[in-house]
Amino acid sequence: MQEHGSDLMRIVFLTMAIVFELAIGTPALDAQVNPINYVFFGRDRDSIRTAAFLQKPFFAGAQITYPWRLLEPKQDQYDFSSIESDLEWLGNRGKKLFVQLQDVSFEESIVNVPNYLRTDSYGQGVNRQYSFANDNDDKAEPAGWVARRWDSRVAARYSKLLSALGALFDGRIAGLNMPETAVDFGSTGKYFPPGFSPSTYRDAIKSYMRAAKNAFSKSAVIQYANFMPGEWLPWDDKGYLRSVYEYGKAIGVGLGGPDLKVFKKAQMNHSYALLPGLSGIVPTGIAIQYGNYEELNPQTGKAVTIDDIYRFGRDLIKVNYLFWSIQEPYFSRDLIPYLEKNLKK
Repeated sequence: MQEHGSDLMRIVFLTMAIVFELAIGTPALDAQVNPINYVFFGRDRDSIRTAAFLQKPFFAGAQITYPWRLLEPKQDQYDFSSIESDLEWLGNRGKKLFVQLQDVSFEESIVNVPNYLRTDSYGQGVNRQYSFANDNDDKAEPAGWVARRWDSRVAARYSKLLSALGALFDGRIAGLNMPETAVDFGSTGKYFPPGFSPSTYRDAIKSYMRAAKNAFSKSAVIQYANFMPGEWLPWDDKGYLRSVYEYGKAIGVGLGGPDLKVFKKAQMNHSYALLPGLSGIVPTGIAIQYGNYEELNPQTGKAVTIDDIYRFGRDLIKVNYLFWSIQEPYFSRDLIPYLEKNLKK
């Protein structure tokens, strides 16, 4: 449903953010600090060789998505050549690499876990997730595949992958981020996979965060945590998302998420309310992904501008990293001129 801006809406959203910050014991917010800008290429690795990216000093580097199945084509046989190649290419040109490790997809045709996991020994390794029209479990539509993160057998394999990555790349890459926590199996239990519950899922996310931190002590580690199954804030708050943020703060793992949607109500009630409380404590970052440039600003009712996006990320949710999508024409026509005008480097 289209949202229309108003001063009242802005006040409500800002109040929500303040309430959430107070609830988790947020320290006083730091002074404005310009975020570090990366270009989010997703799986389009070849595009890192474009001059528009390489010749712009205000882009610190590239964020690239590497599916688990690419990195471990066979059990215990790792192939990190894609990361090594990209890291060398970027490094030779003064750019850094941020690795997004992907174990989830949002398309039926894509499964991002290795084939060996898709056996009985690992509970088939993945489960289908769904979209539900009006949150109605009777109207389920397939919406991609997610690794069985809550399954200890799958989690052990993922942790081993993290250890292998850390042994080779810790301190060499700028950072590692793990994909978003949002998954949807409905609310009634009808579509819950074997062994899944919201609480076991929460514990699994924390376990992944700990494993990543153990593997990477020098490079930044960020867990994308936008929504958690089993709750919807602020009305149905089970503490799942809040506990993930508190855990990251405690162990030194950063938080963030996909999609910077300016003043979007759902995000304002969830991750956007919690991110400012981590400012200056752990690294935080958010991706401006495909479609985000086309969002409406609820305050104005008009299409968002790059200035809307940038200032929202810097001043309200106070992230350290902005990962900008290469979606055209917005990337070349709007983003690059804006950053050239407003940033010295």
